[in-house]
Amino acid sequence: MDTLTDEDFTRMYQYIQSHYGIDLHKKKQLIVSRLTNVISLQGYDSFHTYTDDIVNGRRPDLISSMLGKLTTNYTYFMREEQHFDFLKDTILPYLAEKHKGNRSINIWSAGCSSGQEPYSVSIILKEYFDTLGGKWDTRILATDLSTDMLNIAINPTYTSESLSNIPDAWKRKYFTARPDGTWTVSPILRNNVLFRQFNLMDPIHFRKKFDLILCRNVMIYFDAPTKDALVKRFFDATEDKGYLFIGHSEGLSKTNCPYKYITPAIYRKET
Repeated sequence: MDTLTDEDFTRMYQYIQSHYGIDLHKKKQLIVSRLTNVISLQGYDSFHTYTDDIVNGRRPDLISSMLGKLTTNYTYFMREEQHFDFLKDTILPYLAEKHKGNRSINIWSAGCSSGQEPYSVSIILKEYFDTLGGKWDTRILATDLSTDMLNIAINPTYTSESLSNIPDAWKRKYFTARPDGTWTVSPILRNNVLFRQFNLMDPIHFRKKFDLILCRNVMIYFDAPTKDALVKRFFDATEDKGYLFIGHSEGLSKTNCPYKYITPAIYRKET
């Protein structure tokens, strides 16, 4: 396998950043270490030819696997539990009152990876709204750039470790154990999540604005201008008094962020 030249590295990271927002300009060694075997298995004998095919759009079928290798998709159910406590104790009582007329709320899991986040949110929604009576539309939009991750989310199989934060009562209610020790998701949760492929660099034109957007541990891959522009698009797609959740390891610009800071990793739109 021929090495990755500086020229091809520049072409590669500029292409990835311009199309997908991911900033890898200091990650040449990461690209080499994570893609060498993948490229070889796909029949390439050099980074140059592979880079040519990616940059010139000749192999769009390779994009999802490439990005999956270059980013980290580690996640689990009820990750960063403070968000779910805030959702249950603060946001849902507000939304129940706000939407008592139409009984419909609108939530987006942006960068949903393999599905643990939107399924976790669905559990909280089901537990809360089932106690109120009546029929509520609590379906969640969940998007990701990677078709590989979306396929896992749509046909879910999770390890026991991934479910370690789930109480036993919820496991029995919302999951089904398999003979090999893994778990799958019950139809009641699957039917509450709409999975779609979406590139966060694209304009956001959904039918309705969102009461809550979750984009957690995604913007760590973006540089400041890309992050600021995305947050502005999120803001425009958020209902007044709606919320944005980000990862606890992330931060937003104090000068450029249009949302009001509420508590670590939680922001609100107040116009």
